[in-house]
Amino acid sequence: MLSTQWTGRLWLLFLLFACGENTQDPGSCQPHPSCHECIQSHPSCAWCKQLNFVPAGESDTGRCAPRVELERGGCLPSEIMDPRSKQHVLEDRPLGNSGQQQSFTQLAPQRIALQLRPGEEQSFTVRFRWVEGHPVDLYYLMDLSYSMKDDLENIKRLGSDLLSALRNVTTSVKIGFGSFVDKTVLPYVSTAPSKWQHPCLQANETCQSAFSYQHVLALTDNASEFESRVSQQRISGNLDTAEGGFDAIMQAAICKDHIGWRDVTKLLVFTSDGTFHMAGDGKLGGVYLPNDGRCHLDDNGLYMKSHLYELSRLIPKSVVAELKEDSSNVVQLIADAYSSLSSTVNLEHSSDLPPGISLAYDSHCGDSETHGGAKGGECLGVHVNQQVQFTVRIKATTCLSGPQKLVLRVLGVGEELHVDLTTVCECQCGDTQSYAPHCSGGLGNLTCGVCRCQEGHAGRHCECKQELDPEATCRDVNDTGPVCSGKGRCVCGKCQCNAQASGPLCKCDNAGCERHNGQLCAGNGQCRCGNCECHLNFTGKACQCSLDTSGCMQEGIVCSGHGHCVCNRCQCDTGWFDSHCSRCANCPTPCEEHRDCAECKAFGTGLLSGNCSTSCNQMVNVVPGSTTDERWCQMAAEDGSLLIYLIERDERGRITLMVNGKYGTTTKQTFTLVLYLVLGFVLLGLFLIIIYRIIVEIYDRREFKRFEKERKCAKWNEVNNPLFRSAITTVMNPKYNSD
Repeated sequence: MLSTQWTGRLWLLFLLFACGENTQDPGSCQPHPSCHECIQSHPSCAWCKQLNFVPAGESDTGRCAPRVELERGGCLPSEIMDPRSKQHVLEDRPLGNSGQQQSFTQLAPQRIALQLRPGEEQSFTVRFRWVEGHPVDLYYLMDLSYSMKDDLENIKRLGSDLLSALRNVTTSVKIGFGSFVDKTVLPYVSTAPSKWQHPCLQANETCQSAFSYQHVLALTDNASEFESRVSQQRISGNLDTAEGGFDAIMQAAICKDHIGWRDVTKLLVFTSDGTFHMAGDGKLGGVYLPNDGRCHLDDNGLYMKSHLYELSRLIPKSVVAELKEDSSNVVQLIADAYSSLSSTVNLEHSSDLPPGISLAYDSHCGDSETHGGAKGGECLGVHVNQQVQFTVRIKATTCLSGPQKLVLRVLGVGEELHVDLTTVCECQCGDTQSYAPHCSGGLGNLTCGVCRCQEGHAGRHCECKQELDPEATCRDVNDTGPVCSGKGRCVCGKCQCNAQASGPLCKCDNAGCERHNGQLCAGNGQCRCGNCECHLNFTGKACQCSLDTSGCMQEGIVCSGHGHCVCNRCQCDTGWFDSHCSRCANCPTPCEEHRDCAECKAFGTGLLSGNCSTSCNQMVNVVPGSTTDERWCQMAAEDGSLLIYLIERDERGRITLMVNGKYGTTTKQTFTLVLYLVLGFVLLGLFLIIIYRIIVEIYDRREFKRFEKERKCAKWNEVNNPLFRSAITTVMNPKYNSD
């Protein structure tokens, strides 16, 4: 309920609404014995109806698995039952541009049908556009308690001004009127006969008995009729400061035929100077039943059951504004509030969703987007003829009992989107045969690849007759535990194991293998009796290693010749590192390795200048002045100068050195230059410090001389200083007589 402290002020509450009711789990696919149980269990599950798909000795639960596993096991794609969610747009009229047309559309589509598979999310798009000049119904609901006396006089002259203001934004507008006071029981109104007949404070005032809500005028485009009917209204009174306005709002919204609401934009204007009665207040007067959401107006438009029901929830989408004391600014406030409400688009669903259905809304508002709204979608600041979109995501967690209806609407707009919901919970295998030959010559019915045996017969093909003790051979000798180790069922004296078990007595665990990245056998193999049987090109205890070596190759060499490939990744020899073992801790870099050859071949200098031709087999090209980047090596030559060169390797592995040149000075010259620079900075610093100290010293001396001069000039005695006063003060006692 709305909680507020508004006592002593006039307030205007605008409500924009639409009439009518407004107010699988994470995991993986697990085996199941039938097709319908399989597809209901998880959205990733599929069922293979192919005959003889399951090996002898295994249970038909092996038919239930993800599609990729069924195909890998040999099931033909045409034999796999894997129904998915579907949607069909049944009605989708295009959005209009003008409300002046006889028929216009603001919400699309208008009707769709959804077929949902439990656990699988489906989505659809809703479009909305405010058309220019869309019709408006406005109902004015006024508090007629005694404190609103002066406001009533202004409201009586409101009709023509109100219609004129709204016709500035639309050519089709109707207005109506209703009033309210409070619940007609103690302690809200006085039930004493004299006070009931005349609840006003002054005996000479014209006053009517208290009432909860009265519908006065149905929606009309006649301003004169509005003013005439409103002018007949009289003020009333109650005992407490709070009013029963929410009862009136509910009846005005629900009583569509009495009010005359059209399927257009509906605006309810609520005016009061008091607070509201909230949920639970009615208990003071013996009113405790929640409002039943039905119309309870009599032939005179009076609400007859305010003493029985109280409001339990608010009508959404409202704007609050403050009136002047005499309500003189009401027309402007209504126009402003209508503009504010019209610029906000709220898409919501009917209050009660079918069991097992969940919704989420993504709002696409042009410049902004919001995602994951559970109660609805919202776009703010929407202009006329601007289209906005909402993506509605819907999921069914369980099977519906039958077809269901869902209604979506934009608040304040009469148009609705109707959604027909059904769920896919049965398999339409198309292979059902009674007394099928596949089932031992007609001893059972075939459905989705599985035999359903007649009474007295058992087995995957109904080939066995049920015996007195058929389970004796499905246990170890002297074993009193469950048959088939609790992991299968005994059929014809043999164990048919579940998909996660195998062996004559189902003792092998086919789900207990090692996992990698959360997947059994890394998803690259099958678990058999506790061990992974890897697919082709995979190895390892959990089939986590790929036998492919492409990730280890560089320039046609595995791990650069300094390691070996394991699981398609290089494991480097000692001292070598990086992804392809191409670097070592103590090895020279390529730039260091080719520096001496570049220098000797290009300039005939350096450490290898004496035997350059025999030590260096690289081809060297000198390209002075060429543009360099981060690929070029910059190394110090033997004489300390900077040597710049580029290393290139062709497809055959031959190396070419592109030498840009040698630059700079020798190491000795560089050292000398650096030394002089350092000394220069030191001397400059000392010079600046000395200058600073000289300036400070001169300033201090001047200040000291000024102080000495002022001290000598000062004479602190009564002769030279008129401000001087002795420390002793003599006061004459008027009581003292010297005689």
